Amino acid sequence: MKQSEIKNLSKEDIKDKLAEYQKQLSELKMTHAISPIENPLQIQIARRIIARLKTALSSQEV
Repeated sequence: MKQSEIKNLSKEDIKDKLAEYQKQLSELKMTHAISPIENPLQIQIARRIIARLKTALSSQEV
């Protein structure tokens, strides 16, 4: 998810996407701990998207 896509989302949509990606990240970490996942960069990508969403959310609140 790119920054330009995040700008067009409403506050509620950002919160929904944030919860979705946080759940995805926890599942990826759990799967990777049990047996290595095929593409471990998915964890890094999910973390970056979560950071982008949190930044967008905080900038909308101010």
